[in-house]
Amino acid sequence: MKQVLIKKGHAIVEEVPAPLVDDNGVLVEVAYSLISVGTEMASVEQSGKPLARRALEQPEKVLKVVEHLRRQGLQKTVAKVRGQLEAGSPSGYSCSGTVIQVGRNVSDLKPGDWVACAGAGKANHAEIVMVPRNLVVKVPDGCTLREAASVTLGAIAMQGVRRADPRLGEIVAVIGLGLLGQLTVQLLKAAGCRVIGFDLDERRVVLARELGADHAFVSLEVDVQNEAKHLTDGYGVDSTIITAASQSDTIVQQAMEITRKKGRVVVVGAVGLGLKRSPFYEKELDFLISCSYGPGRYDGRYEEKGLDYPYAYVRWTENRNMAEYLRLVAEGKVNVRAIIEREYDVSHAPEAYEELKTATEKPLGVLLAYGVDESSYERKRGTKITLKPFKPTGKINVAVIGAGSFAKGTHLPNLQKLSDLYHLRAVVSATGSNAKATAQQFGADYCTTNYGDVLADETVDVVM
Repeated sequence: MKQVLIKKGHAIVEEVPAPLVDDNGVLVEVAYSLISVGTEMASVEQSGKPLARRALEQPEKVLKVVEHLRRQGLQKTVAKVRGQLEAGSPSGYSCSGTVIQVGRNVSDLKPGDWVACAGAGKANHAEIVMVPRNLVVKVPDGCTLREAASVTLGAIAMQGVRRADPRLGEIVAVIGLGLLGQLTVQLLKAAGCRVIGFDLDERRVVLARELGADHAFVSLEVDVQNEAKHLTDGYGVDSTIITAASQSDTIVQQAMEITRKKGRVVVVGAVGLGLKRSPFYEKELDFLISCSYGPGRYDGRYEEKGLDYPYAYVRWTENRNMAEYLRLVAEGKVNVRAIIEREYDVSHAPEAYEELKTATEKPLGVLLAYGVDESSYERKRGTKITLKPFKPTGKINVAVIGAGSFAKGTHLPNLQKLSDLYHLRAVVSATGSNAKATAQQFGADYCTTNYGDVLADETVDVVM
């Protein structure tokens, strides 16, 4: 199957083995996936920087490398870093498509259902994805697969709104009118709030007004604090939701200034957090961080094992946020079509990313489309990719099942050292991109996501 990977500052499309479904998962043939312009382009930019620059900007990762060096030694550490750099990383975390197969613990979905999926490393830009059940929701009638591909961004925006806890008739400011900001504006209007938007881009300000914002301003053209006071009879807004992306601390300080006493400031976007105490203290403000799609995020028991939180105690989990967002889209209360400004076939994903890197006016929403037809189905479902022809050498042919850090740091390097005795026939990993990258790094003949392929291979002498 085709999958988009980020490697050395560029997006590439590679053929990788398709995933298999696990007990708590859902296998989905993807129709559309959404490029999150801000988040993903930041990853592309970061991957293209020299190692020294990345080390300065991400000291926490340097500490991990130093610890690995201490425990595993120089050779294994160098091999690990080189392998990760050469492999590339999966991209994307929001998609929609049709269910192919469900795990044995999944009873409420069936093949043929239209679904939307979320999760970094799960709902990738790929023709087929395997996503845990709690990160999948049905697409309701009235919502297209094209619209449903925005489900992750919708859930992020919805969780930000829930953290602000807006009440009917309250005035809420939204700072940053990118994709998340435009969705946030519409969700607030659906909740009965009055909305004031701020952004540096006039085009986005105009769109926010068209999508329902009561007032929207280009931040550099007005006195933001005065405008907020004027529109709230001098009190300030009840809540401010920050959906901007900036390393500057100015945005947070500005949010403090325009929010009323005992109001709420919610950070959804990635902004500088060099906070001053006095605005908090004098106004007794509540400062809140919104975590991704909602309760359940980053909890392995919820996301991987499928354990739900009790409805009575956690009303809005990430899955229920996703479902509610799609309901609002289906009812026409959230307009996604106005936000999706570009669409590319997945085979042209590199061109899409290059355009996003160089465009002076970056589009808000960008979709990748995956042609769904029966003629390509078998190619997509293939779990095995041959990298080089097999030539009998008289050596012991080994297949390695599991390509995690220990296998790549210990077992596979040991096999290389003993190459006069052993030949690496195959590498098996649940993740197709990892299976292929590891097989290429250590010279295997083929890679697969299905251990049955190596068990059925009569040329394999030893399975590790």
